[in-house]
Amino acid sequence: MLEVKDAVVTFPNGLRAVDGVSFNVQPGETVALVGESGCGKTTVARAILGLQPLSEGSIIMNGEPVSRVTAGLAKRVGMVWQDPYASLDSRWTIGRIVSEPAQMLGETINVGELLTSAGLDPSYANRYPHQMSGGQRQRVAIARALALRPPLVICDEPTAALDLSVQAQILNLLQDLKENLGSAFLYISHDLGTVHYLADRVMVMKSGQIVESGSSASVFENPQHPYTQRLLAAVPRIDRLGVIPGSATNTEEEESPAHT
Repeated sequence: MLEVKDAVVTFPNGLRAVDGVSFNVQPGETVALVGESGCGKTTVARAILGLQPLSEGSIIMNGEPVSRVTAGLAKRVGMVWQDPYASLDSRWTIGRIVSEPAQMLGETINVGELLTSAGLDPSYANRYPHQMSGGQRQRVAIARALALRPPLVICDEPTAALDLSVQAQILNLLQDLKENLGSAFLYISHDLGTVHYLADRVMVMKSGQIVESGSSASVFENPQHPYTQRLLAAVPRIDRLGVIPGSATNTEEEESPAHT
């Protein structure tokens, strides 16, 4: 489905944002690319879309090399960006937004069915982005990415701008779409909790390089690289929280006589 081989992206200031990255995505699987902000994750996504030229290496998508933005790309890969408030044109109706990829290729889609598949009422086609919540906007972005049923979908921090309850809804939607459509997903995130839920394989990126990769189970249960270990150690866990004296969970405090 996708093969990235020895990819290097060098910015004009000499910074190697991507430094010899290699990986592949097989049909129907979800591969996560994780790491802290600034490690090069989004630059990899832009290179796959042809928006960022490679200095070295190659990218092959569905057997075709990627070097720049090409006609028909929306039929091969869908893109869900991080910010649902910036990725949708505020002047367009929702119906026009989700049908744009098809219109560019002279194809026709059923907008109502597409919105329904993303968990939205078909009547939303007549609304504008400002009339919708952040979670609804991200569903619109997902519907647009899937308009032409591409075999590969890239999600770049798709839940980062959403609150926790809405994040869960979007994650469940992505999981359902993966099972129903059979598309492969490249899921880019720094949120290891969402990655653990969605990913079949995980790649850990640090300073432009992939320092560890493996199945989701192996990376989360037995991380090998010190950076991966530090990332996992930084994930908040409820069992690490202490008991605050005087709280309802402190039995001794509850049973002690009231102070006068």
